[in-house]
Amino acid sequence: MKNKSPSNNEKERIIEEVQKLLEERGRKPLEMARKAILEEEIESKEVKEALHYFITEYWHDLARPTLMSICCEAVGGDPNATIPFAIPLSLISGALDIQDDIIDQSKTKHGRPTVYGKYGKEIAILAADALLFKGFTLLSEAYMQIPREKAREIMKTIKDMFYELGDAEALELNLRKRIKISQRKYLRLINKKAADVEAVAKIGAILGNTHRVHIENLAKYGRLLGNIFLLYEDYVDVMDIKEMLHRLRKEHLPLLLVNALRIDPTLREKIVLLQRRQNRKILIELQEKAIDCLESYRRVMMNFIKRIKKLTISYPNSRQLNLLALTYIP
Repeated sequence: MKNKSPSNNEKERIIEEVQKLLEERGRKPLEMARKAILEEEIESKEVKEALHYFITEYWHDLARPTLMSICCEAVGGDPNATIPFAIPLSLISGALDIQDDIIDQSKTKHGRPTVYGKYGKEIAILAADALLFKGFTLLSEAYMQIPREKAREIMKTIKDMFYELGDAEALELNLRKRIKISQRKYLRLINKKAADVEAVAKIGAILGNTHRVHIENLAKYGRLLGNIFLLYEDYVDVMDIKEMLHRLRKEHLPLLLVNALRIDPTLREKIVLLQRRQNRKILIELQEKAIDCLESYRRVMMNFIKRIKKLTISYPNSRQLNLLALTYIP
């Protein structure tokens, strides 16, 4: 049977079910991560305020702790065993988000000021450092609670993730403001940036005390899911004109525009114009051309879904694993 995007009614049910899952599995680790950073004594008023803003108002990452939990459960492990690792990895992920905003010069995201936009570059760097240091401190404590061999494997997984993410960021800088990008090259970059989601899924499987084949299987699942997360961000950015303009000027083109350019090369001149000065009429035209490419974009996404279903079909909670992916299909 051919894979199809969910209907609107199906999508509503999926979103409702996933939201419930995120609250059940992700809320406790997220609140514990918030508490861990807020209880630190920080004398600098600016850094303390920036951390409080990020932790309590801006940051709502329920997905990563939820993913780790359900991957552990998929292989017969105790989901609660993931909490000591979900907390520090959530903090580290938050630090990487702040750093990413600094690199991309993102002062706002979808109507909300980023830490960088609200407090400036220096305070944002220090806030990210605080999250990183706290995250790695808690991570070292978590390692002491598990067998040494398993701890070493998780350490290597996190180290590999950092190197691959750093490499992806460097490659992404080379694409900044470039107009001619192939879909193949673009998807390769997205695949590298999905390393952190793969790491989260893999660590969940490792903590589930399972066989090597299942650890590698769920790592592949995480990589595919990470691709879907990142491509969905592309879609969200295209639907927000301010975000799309920022992408054109400070980052690389979203996939929908990459595909629109393949169909209509004359859009290149309009993108160059927008990189120099703002023109709402041209922005709306670009947005419409990008939306015209939604079907080819969905085909890419549904190919990831198809591969995910093959990987997860044998797990007892395969529905949960699949739903996390289906939520992000526009």
